[in-house]
Amino acid sequence: MSDTTIVWFRNDLRLDDNCALIRAAANGSVIPVYIIDDETPGAWSMGGASRWWLHMSLTALAADLGTLGSRLVLRRGRSADVLAKLAVDCKATAVHASRAYQPWAGALESQIKTDLAAVGVTFRRFAGTLLFEPEAVRTKDGGPFKVYTPFWRSATDGPDLPPPQPAPQALQSPARWPKSDTLKSWGLLPQKPDWAGGLRDAWTPGAAGAQARLATFLASGLKGYAENRNRPDLPATSRLSPHLAFGEISPLRAWHAARDHAHDATVMAKDCEVFCKELAWREFSYHLLFHWPTLPSDPFRADFARFPWAPSDADLRAWQRGMTGYPIVDAGMRELWHTGYMHNRVRMVVGSFLVKHLLIPWQAGEAWFWDTLVDADLASNSASWQWIAGCGADAAPYFRIFNPIKQGETFDAHGTYVRRWVPELGLLPNDVIHQPWEAPELVLRAAGVQLGKTYPTRIVDHATARDRALSAFKSLKTS
Repeated sequence: MSDTTIVWFRNDLRLDDNCALIRAAANGSVIPVYIIDDETPGAWSMGGASRWWLHMSLTALAADLGTLGSRLVLRRGRSADVLAKLAVDCKATAVHASRAYQPWAGALESQIKTDLAAVGVTFRRFAGTLLFEPEAVRTKDGGPFKVYTPFWRSATDGPDLPPPQPAPQALQSPARWPKSDTLKSWGLLPQKPDWAGGLRDAWTPGAAGAQARLATFLASGLKGYAENRNRPDLPATSRLSPHLAFGEISPLRAWHAARDHAHDATVMAKDCEVFCKELAWREFSYHLLFHWPTLPSDPFRADFARFPWAPSDADLRAWQRGMTGYPIVDAGMRELWHTGYMHNRVRMVVGSFLVKHLLIPWQAGEAWFWDTLVDADLASNSASWQWIAGCGADAAPYFRIFNPIKQGETFDAHGTYVRRWVPELGLLPNDVIHQPWEAPELVLRAAGVQLGKTYPTRIVDHATARDRALSAFKSLKTS
């Protein structure tokens, strides 16, 4: 009688380059399991957009498993309890899982290992959701890195990364399949109102969608990526982030695919390096989260706990709805609401606007992104918000305050991005599209724009807000 291994899928919803699954397939029968656990993560259980994506991704994973003669078992509850009971009921000899790095993950994995050992079941965890394990990248003193550039140099100063592993050709089924929840019963999809129409139009969740997205990027986005990735008006970014967040593609697969594609072109090699550095920023975020598990809630720089924020519910709502009166900010927030995504450059602009123009704590922006982003990722989300707020590791200085007008004029010079997401400004000429309050009344009238009626007036003046932010920062330094 062959061994039976439960493969616990987590943020690795793929068959390709999945070490936990590949090793299990070589040992005997396999029971693939996904557990939705809203209790263990506490405040960081999945947001609405992520739940929509999860439904679609699990549907795709179940279909992929079906092509190998297998199926996906769905269970709900505390992961440790579910796995212990399932292992006994199925007479499993082992449980395999890809390692996770959230603040609760280490204690959870230790508990699972202990609980399973008590009933004679082996628990094994495997790498695969990161390129580099957090403990493997160390400073010369043996500690964790706090600055990205030396982290990048240290992480890549060694042998080439190993090639990704192909998916198993078949999976042996157990003698009897355990009962499974239905995906519909989990209620992951929005009902009334159904706000996911834009998400459905924009994305194809699942491993096949991830591979297609990577192929499209390599064919039409990698060349020129180093420069064009800052342009929200161009389709020049990889848009792999949600696929990576759910593990529908491994970072190792993306890394090697980009390098293989760029091996014969000097200019493309530069673009490839920048893309790989972006993958490494994700790694750096996980490095920080692993070594500083309070990153999602507490400022990395302890002095920022005294920062004199001035939160306003009205200003927060205006920012969330894309009604601040600053076109590039409003375009980004509306893109987020419609598609569950926002261009990376614009994320920096809207983040800076929230914490510096409005003096609203970065945690409020972090929470909104967590609920609305399809690529919501605890490490990247918390590290990025702390970076833009000036209180994180290797952060942008607080006094670096993005000018939303200049950012729009520089990276959306023709107003293409703004016109797409703020159509009420669509007929304004390029020279005022990013500051409609400077347009003459005749120009506004010809474009059908009435400030304060068809488009909001600015909720804050840039120069005034900048001075207020700098004054707040100065008070922090002297307190």
